[in-house]
Amino acid sequence: MKKYKAVLFDFDYTLADSSKAVVDCISYSLRKMGYTVPTPDSICRTIGLTLSDAYRELSGDASESNAEIFRSYFKERADAVMKDDTRVFNTVENVLGRLKDKGLKTGIVSTKYRYRIEDILERDGLLHYFDIIVGGEDVSAHKPDPEGLLRAIAALGITREDIIFVGDTVVDAKTAQNADVDFAAVLTGTTEQYEFSEFSTLAVLNDLSGLPDLI
Repeated sequence: MKKYKAVLFDFDYTLADSSKAVVDCISYSLRKMGYTVPTPDSICRTIGLTLSDAYRELSGDASESNAEIFRSYFKERADAVMKDDTRVFNTVENVLGRLKDKGLKTGIVSTKYRYRIEDILERDGLLHYFDIIVGGEDVSAHKPDPEGLLRAIAALGITREDIIFVGDTVVDAKTAQNADVDFAAVLTGTTEQYEFSEFSTLAVLNDLSGLPDLI
């Protein structure tokens, strides 16, 4: 088995479930803009996309100016509910501890704002486990563009051959592919196992608990 030096994670639906908050924020934003609110399941399937892409997917409107309005409403509501309504998966602390015991560096690459991730992890006493967090405000191009992954790799002082990226969506798989790094999928989001079949994956795991034994 290949020996890695670091594990980089997506955040939403990989390390944590923010679906309650995201449904709230997107519903609030679309309602403010006069749209009929989609079903929670439809909204949850956009988790992992950028806010602009989520807006386009749910509204059918390609206008960037309206996407900007949507983002501003989302931020307004997220400032009130995102931290309190996001739950870190109960497997995470044990997995992170085991990875650290193996001497691995860990990090996060997400479209979610870094400060929101840090607030959630600090609340749960988990922030110290991470050596690098790259959020949506840290890049000019979002996943599946590899910029965030490559930025994290450079910050850790390692090579792309040294890391594995773990995520729950096809967007995450494409990001790993575009960065030319190894990828493992978890089924803790809304993506089905078969959807990863077109990608090269080290494994498709039911949840993170199997990750330390894999690497």
